[in-house]
Amino acid sequence: MSFTVAIVGRPNVGKSTLFNRLVGKKLALVDDTPGVTRDRRPGDARLMGLHFTIIDTAGLEKAEAESLQGRMRAQTEAAIDEADISLFVVDAKFGLTPVDKELAEMLRRRGKPVVLVANKSEAKGSDGGFYDAYTLGLGEPVPISAEHGQGMLDLRDAIVEAVGEERAYPPKEDIAETNVSLPREMEEDEDYEPEYDDTKPLRVAIIGRPNAGKSTLINRFLGEDRLLTGPEAGITRDSISVEWDWHGRTIKMFDTAGMRRKARVTEKLEKLSVADSLRSIRFAETVVIVFDATIPFEKQDLQLADLVIREGRAAVLAFNKWDLIEDQQAVLADLREKTERLLPQARGIRAVPISGQTGRGLDKLMQSIIDTDMVWNRRVSTSKLNRWLDSIMTQHPPPAVSGRRLKLKYMTQVKARPPAFMISCTRADALPESYTRYLINSLRTDFNMPGVPIRILYREKENPYESKSGGRRKPQPDK
Repeated sequence: MSFTVAIVGRPNVGKSTLFNRLVGKKLALVDDTPGVTRDRRPGDARLMGLHFTIIDTAGLEKAEAESLQGRMRAQTEAAIDEADISLFVVDAKFGLTPVDKELAEMLRRRGKPVVLVANKSEAKGSDGGFYDAYTLGLGEPVPISAEHGQGMLDLRDAIVEAVGEERAYPPKEDIAETNVSLPREMEEDEDYEPEYDDTKPLRVAIIGRPNAGKSTLINRFLGEDRLLTGPEAGITRDSISVEWDWHGRTIKMFDTAGMRRKARVTEKLEKLSVADSLRSIRFAETVVIVFDATIPFEKQDLQLADLVIREGRAAVLAFNKWDLIEDQQAVLADLREKTERLLPQARGIRAVPISGQTGRGLDKLMQSIIDTDMVWNRRVSTSKLNRWLDSIMTQHPPPAVSGRRLKLKYMTQVKARPPAFMISCTRADALPESYTRYLINSLRTDFNMPGVPIRILYREKENPYESKSGGRRKPQPDK
C-alpha cells in the first residue's frame, strides 16, 4: 500500500461503518452502543481506484490515563502518529460537541494532513451540523453517508488532494512473465510426499476465556503495547490481526474476544464478538487455546478445544500466567496428565507453560505452533500407507460381522489440513467405531502425527450385481 489513513473521531459517529465500507467487508463490529471499537484495526482499503491502508480506531474521549478509556485513547493517538493522514469523522446529524473541538485541536498540533468528514449527511436536518463543521478550522468538510455509500467520490478526491497525486497513484511496477510449473500430482507418483513450505505466511488465532491473557501474550510477541490490555475482563471485542516476523517467517496473528459459555452470552454486542472470534478460528491454520494456569481445564476451556478440533484446525495449548504457579513441577505433571485424559480426540496435542507478562516460554510456544502446522500439512505417500495398512490388518484384523470378515483393500490420503484418508473396503457401514479409533491412533504413532485432527473416510465399491431395489440381479450371459 502507498500510504496509511487513520479514521478518528468521538464515539458513535460511524467510524467503523466507514471502515467496513472502505475495505468492502464487515470486518469491524458495528452497533448502536457507543464505544464498540477499542483496539486499532488495520485493513486494505479500495476507493474508486485508490489503494491504501486504513486504520479503524476507538472513539476519543476525555479520560484518566490509567482508565480503560484512557488506554483506548492512547491506542488511537498511536494510530494517528503511525498514519500519513487522518479522516476526522464528525456527526452532521447530531452536530459538534466540545470533544470534537478538542480532537480538532489535537490533530492540528500533530501537523499532519486531515480530511474532515461529515458523516450521516443524508439525514434530515443535517445541514446545520455540516456547516458547523467549518468552525473546526480543518478546511471544507466532505459530506458522506457511510451507511449508504453516498459521497465516496468526493471523499476519494479529498484524500488524493491531501496525500498528493504522486503518492496516491504510484507507478505500477513491470512484472516479468514467468513460466510456473505445476507440482506433480500424487496420483502420478505413489511415493510423492511434498515438502513443507516454511516460507509461506502462517495464520494463527489466539482464543480463550475472558481475561486469560490473550492480548498481553500478543503484545509480548510484538514487543510493544499494540493491543489494549488491562485487568478488566472482556476488553477485546473485535478480532484484530497483527503481523510480525519470527526467524524470517511472517506470522499473522489474530487476537479474539474472550468466549464465555453460550448460556451466559445474552447481550447483542457480545454475541457479535463471539461470532467474530469463530470466524477467526475458521480462517486460521493453527489455533492457540490460552488457558489460565491458575484455574485450568474449566468446562469452557474443554469446549473451546473440542470446537477447534471439530473445525479441523491445528491446536496448541498455552498455559498462561505460569509465573503465578508456585510448585511448577507438580502442576506441570498434573496438567499433562489431564491433557491426555480430557482431550483424547487430539492425543499428543502440544501444551506449553508460558507467561505473557514476563515472556517466559514464548519461543517454545512458537516452535510448537510451527511443528503442529507441519503435521497439519503433512502428506503420506500412497505406497507407504498401503504397506502400513497390510501390516495393521496382520496385527489386528477388522472384526467379523455375521460370520463374514470385513476387508480393507486400499488406502490413500485425499487431503491435508487436516490429514484425511480414504479406505476402500467391504461393508463400510458394519465397521465399528472402535476400529476406526484404532486406525487413527496407529496413524498418529506410526507416522508421527500428534495433536491434529485425523479424518478417515470409507468407500465401499459398488456391487455391479446389486439392483437399485436392493436385491441381487442375475448376471446376463454374453451374447
